[in-house]
Amino acid sequence: MIAHLRGTLLAKHPNQVIVEAAGVGYDVMISVPTFSDLPAIGTEVALHIHTHVREDVIALYGFLRPAEKLLFEKLISVSGIGPKLAITILSGMPADDMVTAIRGGDVVRLTRIPGIGKKTAERMVLELRDKLPQPGIPTTPTLPATTPVEEDVLSALVNLGYQRVAAEKALAGITKDGKPGSFDSLFRETLAGLSK
Repeated sequence: MIAHLRGTLLAKHPNQVIVEAAGVGYDVMISVPTFSDLPAIGTEVALHIHTHVREDVIALYGFLRPAEKLLFEKLISVSGIGPKLAITILSGMPADDMVTAIRGGDVVRLTRIPGIGKKTAERMVLELRDKLPQPGIPTTPTLPATTPVEEDVLSALVNLGYQRVAAEKALAGITKDGKPGSFDSLFRETLAGLSK
């Protein structure tokens, strides 16, 4: 899975960029805040990428800031919110304001975002209220550091349909003793933990 992309910015539009890396042009969906902060066409850009795989499509979603990518991944974990709607949501309200609205249960404010009705806003509050950090607090130090092998295990489990948060918890339970494991052993043990 593609997690980060660095290359030359070939084209940019409010919801899409094309980034050339190693001779390949990657079509990446973006939010309006990411578009606003992009450098000029022809210069180098680095994007944090969420790769979304479905039966009929592989889509890349790019973010300049890791916090925006994290919020995007939280949004798509809410039932009824897919990646395209999540990008619309991120484009409709600054990330810190959205986190404040969700944590505060401000359904009225959330429904002002295009594409968000009352039921979706209520689901966002219900499912994300306790999962989001307070705005302005950096989230990176609190995330557990994962090795490349552990990241591969998590990616494989997410591709099988497991929620990333659940997979991270199951994996953390196995790796807490600190001993590194092979992909096969970590994957099997984590999968067994999730199946309980």
